[in-house]
Order: sequence, then C-alpha cells, then structure tokens
Amino acid sequence: MPVIEHIRELRNSIIVSLVAFLIACVVSFIFSDHILSLFTAQFQSVGSVVEQTLVVSSIAEGFVAQLKMTVIAGFIISLPVHIFGIIKFVFPGLTTRERRIVMSFLVFSLILIVVGSYLAYFKVVPLAVAFLTNPYFVPEGVGYLLNYQTNIFYVFSFILWSVLALQTPLLMEILLIMNVLKRKQVLKASRYIIVGIFIVAAIITPPDFVSQLGVALPLVFFYFLALLIAKIFKFGEG
Repeated sequence: MPVIEHIRELRNSIIVSLVAFLIACVVSFIFSDHILSLFTAQFQSVGSVVEQTLVVSSIAEGFVAQLKMTVIAGFIISLPVHIFGIIKFVFPGLTTRERRIVMSFLVFSLILIVVGSYLAYFKVVPLAVAFLTNPYFVPEGVGYLLNYQTNIFYVFSFILWSVLALQTPLLMEILLIMNVLKRKQVLKASRYIIVGIFIVAAIITPPDFVSQLGVALPLVFFYFLALLIAKIFKFGEG
C-alpha cells in the first residue's frame, strides 16, 4: 500500500473513532443514571437507603461526577471501534501467523476483562465495602456519610485495577512469544512471582484474606495457564 494511501486510511480510522466516541458519550449521558446506579448499588449495605449514605459536598459535584462517568463509559463503549480501527490499520503489514496471534490475544484479553470485572464487582468490592464500613471501626452512635464522587470512583478504580492486573499473564505470554522472557527463567522464579501476586493483591484489596484470595487466585491460575500454553507451543525457548 502506498504511503499516501496508508496515511489516508489512518485519518479515516481516527475520524471514525472520534465519531464513535462522541456518539457513545451521548448514549452514556442519556443512560448515566443507570450507569451510576451500578456503582451506588455497592453501598446499599452501608445505610438503610443510598440517599442517606452517599452525599455530595458541593453544588457542582453531581454534575462533574456524571460528566466524568459519561466520558469514561463513552470510551469503554466505543473501545471495540477503536480496536477494530487499529487492527484494520496494522493487519495489512502482518503475516497470516501474526494475524492469528493478534486475534487470539484479543479474544483472551476480552475473556480476562470479563473475568476481572465480574470478580471485582460481584465478589471483591462487596466484601471490601462491608469490611471498610464495619461498625466496629467507629464509636457507638457514629454512622457513615460517604462522599458520592469519591466512593463511586473508588469502586470504578478497583474494578479497573483488577482488570489490568489480570492482563499481566497475557503480557507475560507476549514476552515469551517474542523471546524477551525465557520459559525456564519464569518457571524458576515462580515462587517469587506468586509472592509478588499476593503482595499486589494485598495492596489493591482491603486487609481481609477473602478479598486478597479473590484477586490473587485467578492471577496465579492464569499465570500457570500462560506457562502451560507457552510449553505446548514452545514459546520462550529461543
């Protein structure tokens, strides 16, 4: 493909991505109440009703939180369009084998995103909220009045970090394929990697063992799965 044609293709991809992002933001804004309720629902256990637990501390806070979530949700919703644009742009320069590898990793990445989001939202975050708002942590007669924006983005950040953490085995697999890492070296360092996984899990979760296991065990599982796949296909042997 000529350079001019390649640049034109890149320009078209960028325009399509921007339009998709703007449309997704409009849709997200229309349904922002439903999107935000997914995060406020995590605090139902704190008070009798969410309205008596989550509060805003300034007149602009509600609008700012809604605007931030609209942009974030818009980007997430339009992400498939962005990925498709990147694939369409780079695929002509890839071999058939490289295309298969890219598509395989996209599928596995999507699976890990779904697994990470599910574990964080339905398993770990409820445990974290229940633990951190335990009445034993405050004197008798003292209740919880939580800042709305801070806490809904705490939930979002927790989910995001869980998703990113579960992408690390995939990154390791890519490095093994590229022979940047050697499988024997990674296997030899397993005990240190597992300890590191539990340390990371302890940092991003509240200090209770169940929450830490909820993040650490899937990471350990996918770490060894990545090593097994590398062994089957002889990655990292260069």
